[in-house]
Amino acid sequence: MAKKKEKETKEEKETKITDLPGVGPAVATKLEDAGYFDLMSIAVASPAELGDASGLSEASARKVIQAARKMMNLGFEDASEYLKKREEIFKLSTGSKNFNALIGGGIETKAITELFGAFGSGKTQIAHALAVNVQLPREKGGASGKAVYIDTEGTFRPERIKQFAEGIGADPSKILKNILVARAFNSDHQMLLLEKIPEMIKNGEPIKLLVIDSLTAHFRAEFTGRGQLADRQQKLNRYIHQLSKLSDQYNLAVLVTNQVMANPAMMFGDPTTAIGGHIVGHASTFRVYLRRGKKDSRVAKLIDSPNLPDNETVFFITTNGIADEES
Repeated sequence: MAKKKEKETKEEKETKITDLPGVGPAVATKLEDAGYFDLMSIAVASPAELGDASGLSEASARKVIQAARKMMNLGFEDASEYLKKREEIFKLSTGSKNFNALIGGGIETKAITELFGAFGSGKTQIAHALAVNVQLPREKGGASGKAVYIDTEGTFRPERIKQFAEGIGADPSKILKNILVARAFNSDHQMLLLEKIPEMIKNGEPIKLLVIDSLTAHFRAEFTGRGQLADRQQKLNRYIHQLSKLSDQYNLAVLVTNQVMANPAMMFGDPTTAIGGHIVGHASTFRVYLRRGKKDSRVAKLIDSPNLPDNETVFFITTNGIADEES
């Protein structure tokens, strides 16, 4: 009986979005349909975004946001508290010890990791390997979770997933069921798919990895010429901001692949530059440049990281996955 009362008290203490002033059941339903399931998602929204999602005026939306911020008690905290939150983070193994060491132990949750490189450099292969490895238990470099794979270029191959699953001794049919794939046909569709992820998590899907392969393909194709560059960057910025919010809110590892172009102004060295400019560069927590190496190897070079030195390593793409040696 005491346990039952304790449970009820705990449930009563949990603040729902309907506890916010001006948010009744109808408005709450609209907000949830748009991906606003909790106070944090509302507290970090802009009045214009929240107004569009809920049907409220911008002034009313602002009041709702301010109320959510007060309830959340958002503000400064000392670094020791921040360190405790960092302990929630885990890292997903790529399958290569060399690659894992380069990026500090694996693909990190609450972060965006960007892989960029030319065709055939191994971006999609690494994405496939991670979609398999995320399903492993923590002690084996996974998260006992599912992967969401947003495919913008038609490069997802279930046959390759089966090979990788067999490589780690897992049941291919079970591995395939735990990868939720969607083909995005344009940039609007790509953005819409992102909005569905919080709802899937709320419905009990243990999603721990989000793959976007590739991030910039549709934005690059739809916004051509210098006249549309500002519009493209603004839309891309909004999309990456949503990615960052998702990864932080739900403790997800986000892996994005990116296309490249040759920089004609580069007189010496490698002229390869990632698409998306400074917006993608600054938003990515870890940036890794991939290229072909000698004897069928691949070279991964860490370009940017908040806590690791620039470095590079060699790895191989084998039939069974990503490895340190050629099979």
